[in-house]
Amino acid sequence: MAKPDFWSRPEASREFLQRRSRLGAQIDTGRQLLSALSDLETLIDLAREGEPVEADVRQALEALERRVEQVEVQHLLSGENDFSNCFLDIHAGAGGTEAQDWAEMLLRMYLRWTDRRGFQAEVIGVQEGEEAGIKSATVRVSGPYAYGYLKAENGVHRLVRISPFDANARRHTSFASVFAYPEIDDRIDVQIEDKDLRVDTYRSSGAGGQHVNVTDSAVRITHLPTGIVVQCQNERSQHRNRDMAMKMLRSRLYEHELAKREEKRAQEEGLKRDIDFGSQIRSYVLQPYQRIKDLRTGYETGDVSSVLDGDLDEFIKAFLVSQARLPGGAGAPGARG
Repeated sequence: MAKPDFWSRPEASREFLQRRSRLGAQIDTGRQLLSALSDLETLIDLAREGEPVEADVRQALEALERRVEQVEVQHLLSGENDFSNCFLDIHAGAGGTEAQDWAEMLLRMYLRWTDRRGFQAEVIGVQEGEEAGIKSATVRVSGPYAYGYLKAENGVHRLVRISPFDANARRHTSFASVFAYPEIDDRIDVQIEDKDLRVDTYRSSGAGGQHVNVTDSAVRITHLPTGIVVQCQNERSQHRNRDMAMKMLRSRLYEHELAKREEKRAQEEGLKRDIDFGSQIRSYVLQPYQRIKDLRTGYETGDVSSVLDGDLDEFIKAFLVSQARLPGGAGAPGARG
């Protein structure tokens, strides 16, 4: 980095910085594992000496096992942008209030998951529903491998339950889509021409303090050639909201181009890999029984409450393992209750 020509080669410098960041995170993880192992060995020695630390030993061992499993999953994340921060978009499907309530449930689930993982989550845009729930939301998730994990959630999520909005207590099916895309580095060159943009400003909605709905500070940007729409209302300054919206747009366009290339490659090689982000991936059944099943991997669980409270790691792991088993064909781990 100290070399005079380091920054004059954007591609090389970007790759170096990404590699340096990944290696730094791996070193930190290794140190944490060694420290946890040392603590466990100390507790075991105390137990051998007759100290009443059996419960502490079990707790430390379980925590170490969970951490090792997380590291094993991280080794499956070798994609170009897997280490990156990401944006997460949630959109309610058809169905009015039912679907909007489901979209808000998903937003809560992912915010709980990010908290469990120690990631930073910033809700940068929310469009409220007319009666309840949300029409859409965008969350910026920051942390090592944020995109690598959350790309497993891309697709349509289906909910079956007795509607809390139906006076006759009938069972309803609701849909919402989830789309994660990496936050790209500022040094990646994504060409965006002003003539291709439509910029709209509007007043922010929802919780946001005394400045919400005072000025037209929220920004919505439409990229006319692709139809991609991004919006940001989190910042109190219209200028800052526009900067964040443009950052989101650059990331979306970059991901859009990568998806087109992957689709073309899959067609040329005859791969049967599912690359349609709009496909249904998971079914959440709350009535007449309780079950959540991932339709891509077959992994399922009856512990609905924990999953909706953010316990998504097993679903994400099953997806990543299934993708690692794909040399160009299909493969998935077995289901488990």
